[in-house]
Amino acid sequence: MCLKNLVLCVFLTFSLGVAKAQSGGFEVLKNLELIDQIYEYLDLYFVDEIAHGKLSKTAIDAMLKELDPYTVYFHEANIEDYRLMTTGQYGGLGATMGTIEGATCLTELYEGSPAQKSGLLVGDKIVRIDNKNFIHKNADEVSNAMKGPKGTKVFIEIERSGKPMNFTITRDEIKIPDIPFAGLIDARTGYISLSSFTQTSSEEVKKTLLELQGKGMEKLVFDLRGNGGGLLMEAVKIVGFFVPKGQVVVSTKGRSKQENMMYTTQENPVAETMPLVVLIDENSASASEIVAGALQDLDRAVVLGTTSYGKGLVQRVFDLKYGSKIKLTIAKYYTPSGRCVQRLEYYDNQSGNSPKEIPDSLLKQFKTKNGRTVIDGRGIEPDVEIKDSIVEAFTQALVSNNMFFHYATRFHGAHPSIDSVPNFELSNEDYTDFQSFVNAKNFQFQTKELALMEKIKKELEKSNEYNEVAKSYEVLYHQLQKPVSWYFEREKTQIKSELEREIIGRYYFHKGQSKYDFQHSNVLKKAQFILSNPSEYKSILQKK
Repeated sequence: MCLKNLVLCVFLTFSLGVAKAQSGGFEVLKNLELIDQIYEYLDLYFVDEIAHGKLSKTAIDAMLKELDPYTVYFHEANIEDYRLMTTGQYGGLGATMGTIEGATCLTELYEGSPAQKSGLLVGDKIVRIDNKNFIHKNADEVSNAMKGPKGTKVFIEIERSGKPMNFTITRDEIKIPDIPFAGLIDARTGYISLSSFTQTSSEEVKKTLLELQGKGMEKLVFDLRGNGGGLLMEAVKIVGFFVPKGQVVVSTKGRSKQENMMYTTQENPVAETMPLVVLIDENSASASEIVAGALQDLDRAVVLGTTSYGKGLVQRVFDLKYGSKIKLTIAKYYTPSGRCVQRLEYYDNQSGNSPKEIPDSLLKQFKTKNGRTVIDGRGIEPDVEIKDSIVEAFTQALVSNNMFFHYATRFHGAHPSIDSVPNFELSNEDYTDFQSFVNAKNFQFQTKELALMEKIKKELEKSNEYNEVAKSYEVLYHQLQKPVSWYFEREKTQIKSELEREIIGRYYFHKGQSKYDFQHSNVLKKAQFILSNPSEYKSILQKK
């Protein structure tokens, strides 16, 4: 079969049934024929040989990008990404990548993974994979090259402290933990952190709930901060642990009537009356918002933290030919009160290329079971707003310039081991050494106030007015200008905490960092306070 007929056959097979059932069928067929013609002429006449696979994937990705960020094509070569999304599992090495000062480096290792066992370290710069140069490849390309079926080998060349090193590593099945950390805050208060909603999440949460109840847990903090979501049915099952059987958790509405569905809890709860606080932040999305929103609407839990991401869209995965798949947005979801939390509107053709927030004038109010007012279109707004800490500008600048990352890499190389998480603390000598390290890197910091003053100076110079105020300007500029050492002293507690957390991750991985966060979290302290004061807990959930 010639290329033209092959392409047309593939497209028509997919679309003919849809074209008959939906309005605009002629438009569908017309545009498919145009795509086919363009592809044919490229294949026949373009000056160079066409890379068909790359070209078609680029075309598909560009087409889907016009819709929303969540409608995604999974080429057969990227099927491990799909597996990771739905199961939390993939074939690979158990390492994550990031771009550090233009180079792709290892930024996290999973404990017990092939990458960790082989001797790779966080901070290693990726040079070559299977004898192919990856110096100028981005983190996604490097990550995809490392993935593959269990039992296959991959050759990796890295650079560490300026020296090349080679590793041959056998891939394995990697499972990212659904629950990175769980335990008792005190004798009666439990804590469960859920990282994603995969096929095993509800099973793991139920198992952990029962274990903690067996240890005396009577109250629970359920942490969904940083949880970007996942499978809708897993969210429904988890809500079902805390509310009666048959309770509506979420409903969906789409352009196709078959997507208009209502999801209810199917089993008897295991903690129906247990006092509950749910933690969310700006990175809690999708299934996390279904859980938090349903429990808030039913006045079943106090929601604590910062406003969630605002993703009120539902996706379904469809199988395509040749081992490929497409994840397609099919509906919006609505919490029990009837609200949709979607923050951005991707489908308004009049809004231009950038999605925009739904205007305040179009936001609607809804009522929880107890009559409390909640709104749509803005994610889940917490009942009690609190941040773990407000990161000061200087500390944030240290993060952005990878100072913590680089120092932790050096520290790990110089210290074979450290104390356990509860006992580890940087000494004053270590903190002073960190300051010296930062100074040696020629780290520059400018406050937004000084940046604004320099902008004002330029405007005054343009209008020839600067000389009139130069003396006063210089005095004020000098007063606002502080040495780096001054910020190190002022923000010592915060800087030290960030650095301790980064270092702990090198020795005790993500689980160790979770334990550290557990011990130092102001949000957890607030949650514990609310759960320890029944009158406070009840008053938050009552109509105001």
